[in-house]
Amino acid sequence: MGGKSFMPLSKEELMQRLALPPQHEPIFQDVLNELVESNLVLCEQNRYAWKKSRSDVVTGTIKMHPRGFGFVQLNAPTDYDQDIFIPKHLTKNAVDGDVVEVLVNQEVISDKGPEGKVIAILSRGRTHMAGIIRHVDQEGSFIVHVPLLGTQQRVVLHPTDERALQIGDRIVMEIVDWGSKETETLCRFSHYLGHISDPSCDIYAAIEEFELRSDFTTRAIEEAESLGKVVSQKDIKSREDLRHLTTFTIDPDTAKDFDDALSLTRDDNGIYHLGVHIADVSHYVRPGTALDAEAQVRCNSTYFPGCCIPMLPGALSENLCSLKPNVNRLAVSVLMRIDASGKLIDYRFSRSVIKSCKRFTYKEAKKVLDGQKSSPHKANLDLMVELCRLFKQKRYERGSIEFSLPELVVLVDEKGKPHATDYITYDITHQMVEEFMLKANEVVAWDLSERGKNLTYRIHDEPAEENLRDFSVLATAFGFRLPDIPTPRDLQKLFEEAGETAYSNYLASSYIRRMRLAAYSAENIGHYGLSLTHYCHFTSPIRRYVDLVVHRILFGESDVFEYLQQVASQCSEQERISAKAENSVVVLKKLRLLQEMHQKDPSQEFRAIITRVKNFGIYFEIIDLLLEGFIHISDLGEDYFVFEDEQMLLRGTRHGARYAPGDNLVVMLESVDFISQETKWYIVASDSPQRTGETLKQHKKASQKKSEKFFNKKWAPKKSSQKNTARPKNVKSSKNRSSSKKSKKKPGKK
Repeated sequence: MGGKSFMPLSKEELMQRLALPPQHEPIFQDVLNELVESNLVLCEQNRYAWKKSRSDVVTGTIKMHPRGFGFVQLNAPTDYDQDIFIPKHLTKNAVDGDVVEVLVNQEVISDKGPEGKVIAILSRGRTHMAGIIRHVDQEGSFIVHVPLLGTQQRVVLHPTDERALQIGDRIVMEIVDWGSKETETLCRFSHYLGHISDPSCDIYAAIEEFELRSDFTTRAIEEAESLGKVVSQKDIKSREDLRHLTTFTIDPDTAKDFDDALSLTRDDNGIYHLGVHIADVSHYVRPGTALDAEAQVRCNSTYFPGCCIPMLPGALSENLCSLKPNVNRLAVSVLMRIDASGKLIDYRFSRSVIKSCKRFTYKEAKKVLDGQKSSPHKANLDLMVELCRLFKQKRYERGSIEFSLPELVVLVDEKGKPHATDYITYDITHQMVEEFMLKANEVVAWDLSERGKNLTYRIHDEPAEENLRDFSVLATAFGFRLPDIPTPRDLQKLFEEAGETAYSNYLASSYIRRMRLAAYSAENIGHYGLSLTHYCHFTSPIRRYVDLVVHRILFGESDVFEYLQQVASQCSEQERISAKAENSVVVLKKLRLLQEMHQKDPSQEFRAIITRVKNFGIYFEIIDLLLEGFIHISDLGEDYFVFEDEQMLLRGTRHGARYAPGDNLVVMLESVDFISQETKWYIVASDSPQRTGETLKQHKKASQKKSEKFFNKKWAPKKSSQKNTARPKNVKSSKNRSSSKKSKKKPGKK
C-alpha cells in the first residue's frame, strides 16, 4: 500500500491481491481497522489507501562505504528512523561528508533500511583531497589517482609552476570542479607530500587523505604541561588509597598509554575480589578547557604501524594519566565481588590512588603462565585465568560468540619501512583482560541506567536476515551445516567445529563483516554481539572520548541527552574514519613488504586459501600476510568456467577443474602497484579437484584433512637457488585491488 503505484482498493480487492482465503476475512478486517485507527491508512468510500505523510525528498550527510555505496544520515527529524541507503550507482559522485538531497524510493525497503538516490549535492564536505599522480596525458595534464573517489573517476590536475611533478608524487589538491560520474574532476596543486616510493610519508599522506587532526593547539599543550609530571599529595588525600593492592597492567609490546590496571584476590569463602582500575582522565581534562575541546574533536586515538596519533597530548597520555609501574596514579576503580560460579555479587565505584607494581606485556604474561619465566605475580595471573574462564562460560551461556582472531602486526623501522611481521595470537592473556574490561563496562552501564542517568551506550543491532542467509550459504560452501536463519547457538556450534580447520579465521571474519557495525548512542538497544542488554565504553578514557564522558556522568556531571547523542554520533563517525585510515596504511605497508620479498626472491611461493568465489573470478587470502588477492576468471586456465551459484563455485566444463571457498592454493607474485594498491598473481598449485564426479561435501571433507599436509609438509625454500623471473608455462594470473583484515590496535580493549 505504501508503493507509489498503489491505487485505493476495497477490502475484497485487497484480500484477492493478497490471496487470502475467505475464512480470514474477520481477522483481515481487524487489521484494516487498526491501520485506520493508527492513522496510517485512509478509508474513503470503502476503499483503503496509504496515508501519504512522508516526504519523498530528505536532506542529510552522506557517509560513503569503501565499496562505493553510502548511507545518508538525516539532518532533521523525519518519518524515517533509519539512515537512507544509497546504492553505488545512485550516489551522483557524492563523497564522504557531503550534504545531499535524496529522493527516497518508498517502494523499496530492504534489510538495509529505506533506499534512495542522491538528486542534488547541496554542499561539499571538503575543499581539498589527497592523491597520487598516475600518468601524464598528451596535453601535459596530470591524471591523479584519488582513493576517496575510487579508480573509476578521472581526476585531472593542471600543470603548475610551483613544483616539478612526476608520476608517483603524493600531493594535496584543491578541487576546482567536482564533475560527475560522466565528467572528470578538475583540481589545482596545493602542496607536496612525498613520493609513493618513500614509506616515511605513508602516515602523513593518510592524515591528509582522511583529514585527521595531528597537531595539538598551543593552549592544549600548555594546559597538559601545567598539570605537572607527578601526582600531587593534595590530590591523593581526597582519594581511597588502594596502593596496598597487588596491581599490574597487561598491554601490547609497543603500548605507551596504559588505561587500565588489574587486581584480583580470593578470600577464604571462595569469593573473588576483582578490581578494574581505570586512569582518572576526568580529573585532569575538565569540560570547557582547551584539552577537552581538542579531545572532543579527535574523539579517539588513531594507531598506525610504529606511530600513534593520540587523543590527548603526550604529557597526559604517556605520563600523568598512564598507569605506569611504581608511581602513584589517580584512578577510577570498579571493585567487584564475584562468587565461585562467576556470578556478580555486588560492586562499588571509587575515585582512588593506585601504584602498579608491574607492567606486563601480553607475551611476557603468557610466558609466566606457561612456566617459561618466573615472576612473583604467577599466582595472581593463574587466579585471573581461573576467573576469566568462569566469565567466558557465562558469556557462552547467554549466547555470545567469541572470536579469537589473530592479529598480524607490521613492524617498521624509524623511517616507516616495513621489515617484518609479528603474528599475535589471541591467547588467554588477551582473553582475560578482555573479559575483565567487558565486565567493568557492563557494570557501569547497568548502574547508570538503574540510576536513571543518560549515557553513551555502546550498541550493536541484530544482523539483517539477508546477511544471515548469505553467511549460511557461505558456511555451507565450506562444508558446514547451518540453518538459513541461524540462532546464536547454531553459530556457536559452527565456530566450535570450524575452530579445528584452516577456515576458522576466514569464517569468523566473514561473519563479522555481515554483522551491523557497533556504534555509540544515547538510546540503548543492547549489544547483540556480546548478548548484553546494557553495555558502554568506560575502560579507555585516554584514547576514547566517550569513555571520558561516561566517567564524568558516573560522578554526577551533566548527562543531557541531546549533548550525549551528539557526542555519540560524532565519536561513531570518527571511529569509522580512523579505522579506514589505519587499514589503508597497514595495507600499503604489507604491499611494501611483499614487494621487498619479491625483489629478494621472485620465485617465492605463498600459501593461500580461497575465501570467495564470484561469477567473475576468485578471491583468496595470503596466509602469511593476511592480505587479500584476486584472480579473474579469464586467467584461471584454458577452460570454460561456469559459476554454480548455490554451491558458490566455479567449475570448468572441459577439464573439470573446480574452485570453491576453502580450497588451498600456492600462488606467486608477479607485480605490485603502490599507486592503485593492486597486485598481480598467478597460481602454481591448487588442491582444487579435477574430478567432476566428486561432490562438494566429499571434497570439503578431504580438503580439511589434507590442509595441514598441503600447507606444512615439506614446506621449505626452493630447492634451486636460481631466480626465475619468467612466468612458468600455463600459470594463471590477474590484477586485483588488495585489502587487509582490520586488526585491533589494543587486543581485548575495544
